[in-house]
Amino acid sequence: MRPAGNPRNPGRPSGFDPPAEVNLREVDPDVRLMLAFRAGDPSAFEGLFQRWASRLLRYLGRMVCDHAIAEELVQEVFLRVHRARDRYRPEARFSTWIYRIATNLALNELRRPQHRDLHYSLDEDDGFPQAAEGSPVDEVVHARRRSDAAVRELEGLPERQRAALWLVAVEGLAYAEVAVALEVSEKAVKALVHRARSTVAAKLREGE
Repeated sequence: MRPAGNPRNPGRPSGFDPPAEVNLREVDPDVRLMLAFRAGDPSAFEGLFQRWASRLLRYLGRMVCDHAIAEELVQEVFLRVHRARDRYRPEARFSTWIYRIATNLALNELRRPQHRDLHYSLDEDDGFPQAAEGSPVDEVVHARRRSDAAVRELEGLPERQRAALWLVAVEGLAYAEVAVALEVSEKAVKALVHRARSTVAAKLREGE
């Protein structure tokens, strides 16, 4: 017989929050929203959608290289978030959790035999740093070209290298968070990012 208050006991005392849940709620506004949604506040789910839809669309678009499929995957991500409401437990930052869902969906999509390697227009915002506003025209053009070239090389990387580099370099996740999202070790993430950066840098040098 388990003692009262055991985290696995569905009858734990009302109002009891595990320490990890309390800590993450204090530091992560997305965890607060998800917990509010779990508690029955539908507006919290809308808040999460507003905060995350565009970021996920950008990430998934770069992963699957197809805007329409990326939009479908974003909807599937939020469907899974909605379904997970009652069993949600914040064991990591919300960003880690949602990127894990998104990454799994993207990798599954890329394994589909009918998946086509379609690419975005390079006129779209790619998430890579651009030249500062007011820079001389030639500097802006050069920065734009290098950013476009970097995106092309990124899309040519193996899937997990692409995901690891994007999550670290663009989304700003820590190696430990990316390890959870990709379901690999932190050491493996560092190796993936190193190989991805080396490949992209070499390709950019070749194109200069």
